[in-house]
Amino acid sequence: MDMVLIVELIAASAIGAMLYTIIGIAPGTDETAVLAPVTLVLVLSGFEPIVILAFFISAIVAKKLTDSIPVAIAGIPGGVMSAPMVEHAMVLKKHGIPELSIRKMASGSVIGTMIAVPMSLLLANLIAPLSDYITEYASQIFLGGAIFLALMTKNRWIALLSILPFAFIIQGLRIFYWEVGIVPEDKTVFTSFFLGITIGPVILKLAELLNPKSRRKMPRYGKKEIAMRKTRKTKGFPNPFKILDRKEIGTTSLSSFLGVLTFFMSPVGMTIFLGETLTSRIKDPVKKATRAISSMDGLTNAAYISGTLIPLIAIGLPLSPTAIGPGGALFNAPPVFTEEHNMHHMLTMPDFILATVIGSVVAISITFYITIKYAQQICAFVFRFIPHEAMLGLFFGLVIMLAFMDAGIVNIAGVLLVALVAGFLHRKGVNYGVQFMTLYAAPWLVSLFM
Repeated sequence: MDMVLIVELIAASAIGAMLYTIIGIAPGTDETAVLAPVTLVLVLSGFEPIVILAFFISAIVAKKLTDSIPVAIAGIPGGVMSAPMVEHAMVLKKHGIPELSIRKMASGSVIGTMIAVPMSLLLANLIAPLSDYITEYASQIFLGGAIFLALMTKNRWIALLSILPFAFIIQGLRIFYWEVGIVPEDKTVFTSFFLGITIGPVILKLAELLNPKSRRKMPRYGKKEIAMRKTRKTKGFPNPFKILDRKEIGTTSLSSFLGVLTFFMSPVGMTIFLGETLTSRIKDPVKKATRAISSMDGLTNAAYISGTLIPLIAIGLPLSPTAIGPGGALFNAPPVFTEEHNMHHMLTMPDFILATVIGSVVAISITFYITIKYAQQICAFVFRFIPHEAMLGLFFGLVIMLAFMDAGIVNIAGVLLVALVAGFLHRKGVNYGVQFMTLYAAPWLVSLFM
């Protein structure tokens, strides 16, 4: 075994864990918006695929471990996936035990990771023989996925009706670029449109700030006071199987197992559904809250890992909300990765196992320890010294730069148009999964009308 490669994988995993330990604690850092651009930059920078995968897996585990901290301490979700846990975490905070929320959620994440990694690798091998058949009908599957995810959303009719016009906007811009000679006809603008969708809600909010009437209507909160209780210190490396009781371990394991099996479904929807279902009969509010948050956190980790690994290993196409969103650059990042030539084709099964195991182990070793031992201090530092707007500005800058690299200055306007539409649809209840599936299905769908 090449020791130099092992060192590179460990280093990449450590960087990913430390970076997303900080980012995960920052409130409101949507998983897709903070993972997709950084992963894309690494791909386009020419790093080895196996190193990028180790970084990505470590980033996922670290992000999901730490985005529960602002939930427990301040009632502010660190990301979209931690939002369903706010209500239960506030019950524990009300009872004066916010540190219990952190310990339970972090332990649930660790168990979810431990279950998801071997199960994902096994399930990917079982699905692999069907990869040729799935690839042949990929466009139809993407459209079916968009319809399926639309039906799962609260505003299902708006989501369904948005698919066709959104596909026409995306493909119309591509055809316009071909017609005026901005890009050659053998090139498909994908990466920048993908990132436009991820940052859509932010662009829409910035556009509203240009309107004086909208600015005047926006609430002014001033400084927000956040009270933090002292948490108990933990000696040595924390053991998740001692932090959770037997019943919590059981429900967390079950939800993680189901999260892997339902990798193709919306992680948020499954988190809410299973979290509430598994705890509906518990009367004690504290026991119900601890059982719910540990189960939910286990499921989110399992869903993110399986949703990335199974399509990547078995098929080579992003056929899950996670693969299409945060992991999109692992599948399609022209000119480095395309649907016909990406990590699925470049890495062997031992490569996938090595990168996944190292990434997850390093992230757990670093982030789980930090989360349990120094959660409050880190959270206070982030709240005081790292503005949310600064992070969003960084990712916005990355999107503009990559839009220019993709198809010149005209494409910046095109990406802003896609972002505005995507942000509007997101506000109306059309989630990222529906929009990303539409992005992939757009060429085939529009061709039916031409």
